[in-house]
Amino acid sequence: MDISYSPIGYFRSPYTEIKGMPIQPIGAADVEGAIEVLPEFRAGLTDLEGFSHVFVLYHLHQIEGYELMIKPFLDTRRHGVFATRSPKRPNAIGLSVMRLQRVEGLFVYLAGIDVLDQTPVIDIKPYVADFDRCDADRFGWFEGKSRNATHHRSDERFAAQPVMAED
Repeated sequence: MDISYSPIGYFRSPYTEIKGMPIQPIGAADVEGAIEVLPEFRAGLTDLEGFSHVFVLYHLHQIEGYELMIKPFLDTRRHGVFATRSPKRPNAIGLSVMRLQRVEGLFVYLAGIDVLDQTPVIDIKPYVADFDRCDADRFGWFEGKSRNATHHRSDERFAAQPVMAED
């Protein structure tokens, strides 16, 4: 089966390189940016401004290949890629929940931007707490480490030509 998507727009972000970026939106809570939606999708933004947060799906366009066992930013041990938030995945799809500030013309202004400038956006969906919130009670290897995402920054480990850390 062959699957393909076309971008609906592109991120406008202060980040031009992977190194030094926040690794999750929580580490970029005050970082503002926007999605510039392509003109043919403008009508799809109607009524979006009524929401406080949105899910954004995007293509991690600077990632090449994938690894099934990953040493993630918040741990020193390797984990299966599906048990991580690593960008180096079989399908380089990113997902973030971001705070919606406003919609103006073709621009969706957001806070919590942890994405490279010019990243292709695949979709935008409203966050609805009654649908999307869950009372999680297990956090796997992230237990006791996830709060570190507020200050941890990206390095080159998932870049196209990663710097391989010694095990």
